[in-house]
Amino acid sequence: MNKQEFKAKAKESIDEVVSKIDEIERKSDKLKDDISKKYEEELAVLKIKKDKLEAEYNKLEDATEDEWEDVKKSFSAASESFKEGFSNLFSMFKKK
Repeated sequence: MNKQEFKAKAKESIDEVVSKIDEIERKSDKLKDDISKKYEEELAVLKIKKDKLEAEYNKLEDATEDEWEDVKKSFSAASESFKEGFSNLFSMFKKK
């Protein structure tokens, strides 16, 4: 193999490596987008749960004696739901 043939072969090898790196970067970018989208979805759910928790807290403030037990249960359920949502989102970060 002469110098020109060797250089051509070397260039082919480099082009192949560059192509593979580009492919990996494209796949990585897509994966980042997918993960980012999942985080955003989970965060949106968590914000809804936070709003529900705040609404239930406001009901606690205004509850009469007759309503107290029901309102307390509703707040506790909303609180548990929020904690579960937070735990789900936090566990996604721990996996990284």
